Formats: sequence, C-alpha cells, structure tokens
Amino acid sequence: MSENNPITVFASHAFDESDDYLRLFEFLEGVAGFYYLNVSKPENIPMTGGLQAIKDELIEQIKAAEAIFVLSSTYEQRPDIVRFIMDVAEANKKGMIAVKPFGVSAEIPKELQERCQEQIQWNDRELADALRRQARGEDTARWEVLDFPGFDADGPTD
Repeated sequence: MSENNPITVFASHAFDESDDYLRLFEFLEGVAGFYYLNVSKPENIPMTGGLQAIKDELIEQIKAAEAIFVLSSTYEQRPDIVRFIMDVAEANKKGMIAVKPFGVSAEIPKELQERCQEQIQWNDRELADALRRQARGEDTARWEVLDFPGFDADGPTD
C-alpha cells in the first residue's frame, strides 16, 4: 500500500455522516504513512427510484471497496440497511470489520460479531491494521514498544 495504491474502504452509513462515520476517518487520518480512499458516499442518496435505487447505490459503493467497516452505531440506528450492506459484502467476498460503539461500555452486537471477520476497538492502529488484513491480507504483526524513563536496553541509567 502506497500513496499511489491506497486501500479502498467503505464504512457503513444510512446516507448520513454520523459522528462515528466521521470519527472513523479522523482516526485513519492520524495514522502516519497509511493511505486509503473512502468509497462510501453518504451524500449520494438517490432522490428517485425508491428502495431499489438506494440498494443499487449501496451495491456500487461496496463493490468499489476492498474492505468494509461495519459501525455498531449504524447497526443500532438502521439494522435493516446494515444487514443489506453485510449481505452485499459477503456476496462480493469483501472482508468486514466490526467497530465497537464509541465512548460507551456496550459490546459489538452479536450479529456483527458472527458475520464480521474482525471486531475491534476505537484505536487508530487497530483500525489501520484490521483494514490492511481484510483488504490486502497483509500481516501487521507489530510489537508495542514501551519506554520506561530511567531505563534503557542495558538497565538503569544515571
């Protein structure tokens, strides 16, 4: 993945830019050297054609993505739309990542846990790493490095 080859990502939406939808992309923007292209377009709500036009628009957006973020908050707001999004993602063999509700102690809904390949917390590294795994199959085995003041690799410092 590079600036010339960004990962294409779709985030679940009910044709509005919810707080969690916007927050997701703010978190991804905070990851240095991580390039993605958001192919979800909540502003593209069809004005004519009814339910079928809405489904067609979602299908087009999902097909353009390499992986899907399924926001728990969108599921709680519009489970019917999120179920359709997951059905389309499964039919098109897109990896799905369930994201826990932000700022509350609630868990990821059971249906999302069962249908999504990964379930993650709100953490910029977790979001980016899960996206790399589901979109491109990249192993992101990173180690967390802890820095203890007054110590280095050889022991206590003066």
